[in-house]
Amino acid sequence: MRATRTLATVGLFATLTLGLAACGGSMDSGSEQPPPPASSAPMSSPMEQPAAGGVTTNDDVFGPACGMLPQGDEPGSLDSMGPQPVATAASTNPLLTTLVTAVGKVPGLADTLNQQEGITVFAPANDAFSAVQQQLGDEKFNALLADTTQLQGLLSYHVTPERLDADGIVGKKTLTELAGGDLTIGGTADAPTVTDGMGNTANVLCGNIPTANATVFVIDKVLMPKAG
Repeated sequence: MRATRTLATVGLFATLTLGLAACGGSMDSGSEQPPPPASSAPMSSPMEQPAAGGVTTNDDVFGPACGMLPQGDEPGSLDSMGPQPVATAASTNPLLTTLVTAVGKVPGLADTLNQQEGITVFAPANDAFSAVQQQLGDEKFNALLADTTQLQGLLSYHVTPERLDADGIVGKKTLTELAGGDLTIGGTADAPTVTDGMGNTANVLCGNIPTANATVFVIDKVLMPKAG
């Protein structure tokens, strides 16, 4: 599904790209061509992706922000999130409240993610969205959240239609996202990095988080696809 782009939307994504570069990414700031929004892959029905490897347990979780999760069986804890499908689990994760708000802006997206049988989700933490909001300003940031077609494309660029753990993503080296763009994985299984199509490299804040149908990696940047 590819909606007709308006000049306002293209300008918004151009500003978003520049904002991400200002936040410390390795994007070429001299390029004047705004990246196109990620392709809005159809999300109205579940992908036919069989469950495979990449299933993790609480013992596999790693990263400096994992200690910020609630403990025991409290909502948002590993014990609580593990049996839940990914969107439901994320809704209780205190690191992902802004992402959950963004997913909720796209009708049916949370339900569709919950129905997948095996996916990997790179989930930008709250601070990653805060950095983008600071660069865009409140008005343009809210406009992004209100444009469901563009927002769906951006969010789907953070979803890999295969379930992988840290060993798996590092072994793959390149992942093709649901939106159609690629991510490059570097580092080691203990400290993987995720580089988007524009050259911005995100670090994993808390990885190998198990949910019922997905393995989640909380990252410190919002990912952007390569310019066309």
